[in-house]
Amino acid sequence: MSSSEAIGRGIALRVAAAGCFSVMAALLKLASLDGVVAPEMLFYRAFFGLPVVVAWVMAGQGGLKALSTRRPWAHVGRSALGIASILCVFQTLTLLPLADATTLSFTAPVFATLLSFLILKEPVGPRRWAAVAVGFVGVVVVTRPGAAAGVPLEGLAFGLTAALLTAGVTITLRQLRDSEHVAAIVFWFFAASSVVGALLLPFVGHVHAPATFALLIGAGITGGLAQLFMTASLQRAPVAVVAPFDYLQIVGAIGFGWWLLASPPSLATLAGAGLIGASGLYTAWREHVRRRQRLVQATPPPV
Repeated sequence: MSSSEAIGRGIALRVAAAGCFSVMAALLKLASLDGVVAPEMLFYRAFFGLPVVVAWVMAGQGGLKALSTRRPWAHVGRSALGIASILCVFQTLTLLPLADATTLSFTAPVFATLLSFLILKEPVGPRRWAAVAVGFVGVVVVTRPGAAAGVPLEGLAFGLTAALLTAGVTITLRQLRDSEHVAAIVFWFFAASSVVGALLLPFVGHVHAPATFALLIGAGITGGLAQLFMTASLQRAPVAVVAPFDYLQIVGAIGFGWWLLASPPSLATLAGAGLIGASGLYTAWREHVRRRQRLVQATPPPV
């Protein structure tokens, strides 16, 4: 397969991942209307997504051998951050319109820049700081503070907390991927989410209508597929090439919210989404440029 064909497939897989994530979010939003709460979403998303992940591991990722780990406690930390992040994401879905909840989740690259500066001590230039500032302006535009139709404070708090925790997950994944197989990272996270969700279910779970359970099963399957498509895209194309297509999730959220929930986006949501998207895309581009510069500097001169 040529390089251009591999990149084309990587982009197609990333678009498929964005579509699956959008469907998953829409199904969970519909389920929330029947009283499904965030811990239930955590359990069903992981439990019904886990068979998809296991089939993927057994079929093309080296089987059970790929699930071995040399850093079990690192997986515990990554799973704890990831579970907390997903619980906040799902709680945001229950509190906000689908488009607003999805848009706020894409402030994660802004927080990732901040955390890389504070934790990893990576240098951040003035242009990336400008992108961070634009991202926060986008948040202000989306949330419309002081307006009668502004985003509720509780929903805003959960949405931004989710983005901050997602950025923390990004930092831990950078460290895990140096030593762990990607199949192990995905599998153990889904397994941990299933266990934590099962422990919470007796305290918060409810009996729901068959149609609601169908929504939860569909969310689990599409969530598992989304994870696999996203991972596979990175095996075929660079992050900087495929990451911009993640923002199709905002388009999907706007479309599904309008179609399924009769909730058209406000002008503030559209404008804020544009600013947040521009900030995230520029941040991804600068990360690509910095990585390429490091590779050039590390390459020895010809002799």
